[in-house]
Amino acid sequence: MILADKIIELRKKEGWSQEQLAGELGVSRQAISKWESKQAIPDMSKILAMSKLFGVSTDYLLKDEICQPEDAPEISVPEETVGDKGEILTPVSMDLANEYLELNKRDSVKVSVGVLLCILSPVLLILMLGASDAGMIPMSEDQVSFIGIIILMIFVGIAVALFIPAGMHDDKYKFITEQSIDTAYGVDGMVSERKKAFEHEHTASIVIGVTLCVIAVIPMLITAFISESGYGGDFIVLTGTAILLVFVAVGVYIIVRVSIIWGGFQVLLEEGDYTRENKKCTRKIGNIYWGIILAVYLLISFLTMRWDITWVIWPVAGVLYGVISQVVK
Repeated sequence: MILADKIIELRKKEGWSQEQLAGELGVSRQAISKWESKQAIPDMSKILAMSKLFGVSTDYLLKDEICQPEDAPEISVPEETVGDKGEILTPVSMDLANEYLELNKRDSVKVSVGVLLCILSPVLLILMLGASDAGMIPMSEDQVSFIGIIILMIFVGIAVALFIPAGMHDDKYKFITEQSIDTAYGVDGMVSERKKAFEHEHTASIVIGVTLCVIAVIPMLITAFISESGYGGDFIVLTGTAILLVFVAVGVYIIVRVSIIWGGFQVLLEEGDYTRENKKCTRKIGNIYWGIILAVYLLISFLTMRWDITWVIWPVAGVLYGVISQVVK
């Protein structure tokens, strides 16, 4: 049974006219008529919409050999196949690709908020220490440090609580991000459409995020100048440090969120950092490298308490990772 016949059958099963189905899908009645008379084929976004609307899988709509509608199957790791060059390929269906992208989008918010909280975690400690030194609050430095560290750990704890479910989802789809994949009919087109629609937001967000990180140094320069002029003392300098961290935190939040979403598209299209060659490299060094960087960042930051400077570790680590990746390849 071809797609046109399936649309007719599903529409009549719901007892809808062409006008009613058009209203549900946000298209004209003429578009429905053309689909059903084989004069046109709906684009991938409408295929996905009909899949959800009728409660059938996209495979049922797209594959002529499937004649009986079925609910979308539970997602599981498919069996591997062998490609033309003898490489092992993991099949990825339309339903699996859609579930991965939607979950990746939700996780992008959790991870980016977690990163935001980690960067902001020492802000209150820094401000309270400055206020204590300036005699603005009736507490000793030890008392302030104790409260500030408690608040810092709460922020980090919340971040970890956000990271854990996202990490569990990563494990579920690890075979997509680390193995060579063979996408089903229509998947590449669907992913490319969604990637193109997101491209403007991605570019604008990266520009805004990087700009915030760059201009974050301005509050430090201003407060340092004010302090040198004899106003505010150390407290004003520490306030500048706190503002710097806020700017960096917001900038990194924006960058991380859109980068994770963009990375989801690249994973399924096997582009950018997720080509088959790069996946092999990531498996070798990625997890170990970034684990070491995180440990170094926290160790140096706590030992020096120079959070206004130690954040530079991350962009430097990003550049070094690119160099190391090329050496490994």
